[in-house]
Amino acid sequence: MRGKLSSVLTSVRVKYMAGMVVDATGSGMYLPLSLLYFHHVTGLPLTQVGAIVTTAAVIGLVSNPIAGVLIDRFSARAVLVGGYVLRASAFCTYPLVDNGVAVFAVVLPVALGDTSYPPAIQSFVAEIVQGTARDKLLALQRSLRNAGLGVGGLLAGAALALDESGFYVVVFGAAAGYLLSAALLSTIRPSAPAQQRTRVSRKGGYLLVARNRPFLGLTLLNIPTAFGYTVLSVALPVYVTRELDAPVSLVGVLFAVNTVGIAVLQVPVTRILVRYRRTRAVALGAGVFALSFVLFAVLGSVSTGAALIAGVFTATGAFTAGELLHGATASALVAQAAPEETRGRHLAVYQLSWAVPIALAPTVLTALLSLSSLAMWLLLAAATAGSALGVLRLERVLPQAAVHPVRPVSSEGEPAVSRTGSTGKVA
Repeated sequence: MRGKLSSVLTSVRVKYMAGMVVDATGSGMYLPLSLLYFHHVTGLPLTQVGAIVTTAAVIGLVSNPIAGVLIDRFSARAVLVGGYVLRASAFCTYPLVDNGVAVFAVVLPVALGDTSYPPAIQSFVAEIVQGTARDKLLALQRSLRNAGLGVGGLLAGAALALDESGFYVVVFGAAAGYLLSAALLSTIRPSAPAQQRTRVSRKGGYLLVARNRPFLGLTLLNIPTAFGYTVLSVALPVYVTRELDAPVSLVGVLFAVNTVGIAVLQVPVTRILVRYRRTRAVALGAGVFALSFVLFAVLGSVSTGAALIAGVFTATGAFTAGELLHGATASALVAQAAPEETRGRHLAVYQLSWAVPIALAPTVLTALLSLSSLAMWLLLAAATAGSALGVLRLERVLPQAAVHPVRPVSSEGEPAVSRTGSTGKVA
């Protein structure tokens, strides 16, 4: 019995991770060229293309609450696969674009699919694995997706090195990646039998989420940390090159340090973290983020030379450590903290704590950076430190099964059941 269950779980993980790698490779081909592609095929100024893409992304946020309802009413797999097909279809029409209106018409479906993806993928993972297996699968996902994004970028570079038709190879490659991912994930069935999974009532809607104060607290506390995540792509390149007078080439090296660090270390780090409370790991990750921001702030007073370069790599290493501690564990914590019958709605609301900072970060962080780089770093440090303390305070009111990772299968080969006693410890 145990051998058969283990074989099924292994098959699920293999199919899931294959889908994630294909998805990431296709995304990695297109993401670095998203603005350049439309500039190339339409001749529109990059500023106009950027404004169109941003507008579509903001409007695309409406799919977030809709996705939550669809996940609860149908399934996470249906929304996930539907989003892949929607984006692949839109990518196939990219070569037909020749003006600004057409650009908006094709990027809006992609934005809708992008926004529905996070709550769908988190709900899907919660359905197919439980306990510590969830943390480990999310860790492996983060690791392999980073690798896939890198491979996709290399493939895009190779395609564009041939001739201008490389742009079309890139968009069709991204479309093919989405379709193949949809095909792989559509074959995966949730691990729990249908009769054990409750389906949401049509009554209550998002009021059920609004009444869940611990979950809302977890969502609000994630906002400062989400802003912190955007530093690497938004604030750091400007800070390193303009404030510290470091060479532009250093920015690419710092990105490589972060990407390779996540790809190589996420799985072994998470194997250690599953022994401890998820809230403690998430709080520690936010705290290490705060430390990295303090280190970046101090660099402003360091003279140029070897000391400055060493300091930049040390701060980036601390930032990467914060991601390793926070990323996969936070996703597992939130997925478990969301009630199963309304998981889609809960995770859709939680996703706003990522979507809003990501949308605002370019404006907010660059504005703070122009006023005072020191103030920006210290503000980020204070906010993420406050987030860490807040998560620790929430620990006692969050579901204990979410706080304490538990193994999905007991030593007797039967599904493990989380039982919380009066002491709050998991039996």
